[in-house]
Amino acid sequence: MSLPSEESPSSLTCKGAQPEYSPEERTSLLQIAHESVLSMLEGREISIFSPSEHLSQPRGVFTTLYLDSKLRGCVGYPVPLMPVYRAVMETARAAAFDDPRFLPLTVDEARGIQVSLSVLSHLAPLAPEEIEVGRHGLLISEGTRRGLLLPQVPVEHGWDRITFLEQTCRKAGLPPNAWQQDARIEAFTAEVFADAM
Repeated sequence: MSLPSEESPSSLTCKGAQPEYSPEERTSLLQIAHESVLSMLEGREISIFSPSEHLSQPRGVFTTLYLDSKLRGCVGYPVPLMPVYRAVMETARAAAFDDPRFLPLTVDEARGIQVSLSVLSHLAPLAPEEIEVGRHGLLISEGTRRGLLLPQVPVEHGWDRITFLEQTCRKAGLPPNAWQQDARIEAFTAEVFADAM
């Protein structure tokens, strides 16, 4: 399931994480995101490339688009449903055309967008007191309601751990104290990289 999310412009790797993707792999994934959006608008097939074994490994991915440094779309897969390169292709197109907060991108807009990618680790349950702002992203769920915030969001907003938990509950449409009740808390880390802004 893809989820719209929130992100601020960033090229950081979240605190405490060593980069997994080389500069060349990062460039390839960013190019894939741009190409997938433009090929859709221009009604052509995406240029095929031969992914490495590393880029063929399944990972959760969020793709965030900016236009003039303002959010223009963000959609992702919190769980590893497909190879990372394919997840980038699909989430880039979804961020461009299917984020319900925005109108679909036009050709002119697509040529001027900046892309930020967040490649996620696997989700794992985590106790509230173990959550580290700047290191962990959160997925809080209860029943059919789910809210996800990427690790960079609380840093950009200056939130502490409790505020981060409360805001993720709100994102799920839950009361802000749901994390203290029956809501399920899962955490992840992310490697974040972006076009030059």
